[in-house]
Amino acid sequence: MIPIILDMDPGIDDAVALSIALSNPSIDIKLLTSVAGNVSVDKTTNNLLKLTTFFHQTQIPVAKGASAPLKKDFSDAAYIHGESGMPGYDFPQVTKEAIKLDAVTAMAEELEAAIVPMTIVATGSYTNIAMLIQKYPSLLHKIEKFVLMGGSLSGGNVSSVAEFNVFTDPDAADIVFKSGVPIVMIGLDVTLKALLPFETIDAIGSQGEAGEMLQKVMTAYGDTAEGGKPMHDVNTICYLLNPEFYTVKDYWIDIIVSGPAAGATIADTQNRWSEGRLNAQVAVDIDTTAFEKWFVEQVPKMNQYRKEGN
Repeated sequence: MIPIILDMDPGIDDAVALSIALSNPSIDIKLLTSVAGNVSVDKTTNNLLKLTTFFHQTQIPVAKGASAPLKKDFSDAAYIHGESGMPGYDFPQVTKEAIKLDAVTAMAEELEAAIVPMTIVATGSYTNIAMLIQKYPSLLHKIEKFVLMGGSLSGGNVSSVAEFNVFTDPDAADIVFKSGVPIVMIGLDVTLKALLPFETIDAIGSQGEAGEMLQKVMTAYGDTAEGGKPMHDVNTICYLLNPEFYTVKDYWIDIIVSGPAAGATIADTQNRWSEGRLNAQVAVDIDTTAFEKWFVEQVPKMNQYRKEGN
């Protein structure tokens, strides 16, 4: 099993990614942490609790994280994800609360107790992770790698150059990319290719309660491309389980933290300033057929998992 801390801002594509992770026996979620991003941190925390309740995984601790970026003003993406962040489905009543520890302290305690280095997967802004790096630098050796949904080498989705997660807190992203911890960057270069066709989303709706839930929340998702919907955050979980689906290249990535290009992730593709240094493996292509097939195969697994009452 792959032990992970999952830092999220659900958000519809976060919800779909978490649904897969919660019901996959190869992934061991040690801690779920929330962050402000797609909607406020109160709502993202509640959405994590909704999903752990839905999948009978209330034993996984949920810790509330940062309510705003490190320096800039917070602006959500409710225009894409809806007012609640997970509209379209009537979830069961939440049966647990977030733990008393804040996300950063909870992460630190989990890392300190870890016997083997852990992977931290982030599908929202990187505010919590940056605070962890700043406050607990002695624990960085306990992190095997960061798997980050965010960034782009080919253009942005909130500006001409910036992807939403990095744009939300570019100062945090800058800290993370300079941390020295190995990074896998799963950005728009692949997530905009990993579309789920509309007919596939419709078909999922008839595949049990999990399929119905996924179909309804994905249908409510405001991020639509020609031919389907990009499930950006799902790619982090897919990469963990199927790295062979992805083509990655090693780059030095710099983060632009201010000005009209704030949130841009700049790769030194010509080795002009990085002097041969590398700080990230960047996903640049994906086997889209394999991705769609893999995704569809997860739905019956979710239903079986819920049926068995895990």
